[in-house]
Amino acid sequence: MSISSEHKPLGKQVTGSLHTLSPIVELNVGGEMYTTTLSTLKKHPGSKLAEMFTGQPKLRTDSEGRFFIDRPGTYFKYILEYLRSNQVPTQCIQDVYKEALFYDIEPLIKQLEDSPQIFGELVARKQFLARVPNYSENIELMIRIARAEAVASRRSSVIVCVVRTEEDAARCQDALNSLDMDKKSVVKFGPWKAAPSISDLLDCIQMDVEAKGYKISFQPHVAEKGFRFKSHDFFYKFLFTWW
Repeated sequence: MSISSEHKPLGKQVTGSLHTLSPIVELNVGGEMYTTTLSTLKKHPGSKLAEMFTGQPKLRTDSEGRFFIDRPGTYFKYILEYLRSNQVPTQCIQDVYKEALFYDIEPLIKQLEDSPQIFGELVARKQFLARVPNYSENIELMIRIARAEAVASRRSSVIVCVVRTEEDAARCQDALNSLDMDKKSVVKFGPWKAAPSISDLLDCIQMDVEAKGYKISFQPHVAEKGFRFKSHDFFYKFLFTWW
């Protein structure tokens, strides 16, 4: 006696319409196993997650017939909990936010963006850094300079000039020219039109370089030659520690 299609394991049926499959779904998300219902996964019809399980199956299966999603499985439990009970996660907010963006679950995205962690990053810090000219490019330039100086050294140093206003930039020009004559590379940040201070920008630089896996610290840079202003008001030395 043949087994009717509705009793076959869900994950192994990759050729038929999902409308004819069992409502119980087994998932393998990045090596983490989950069991849920089709209705839970399709709770938000406009989402990418719902689209994965609408119409013809769009996912490959693992050796056990479970639908495979190549994403971090650790955080999928928070996505699933939200779909089941509308419970917004309070842990791993940044990582869950990335997954919510991937699965395009708009209500969860909006609620996470109201959380202090995401709000502070997207609305406050990112908006500030968007007003600092060439910020991302300068971060990459700092890293390239540090790596170039890392040969047979425990630490690399990168001189950074941070100017908040056009007036500060003009005051620093003589010092920048002198450093250039001494063949010393300087990465210049600013000026910008926003409330955060120089110390706020320095913290952002350290935060974003560390986020790329580097061990870094900074201190005021004391110029070897005298200038008409205190060099440590605008010049800083960032230290990359390699071992």
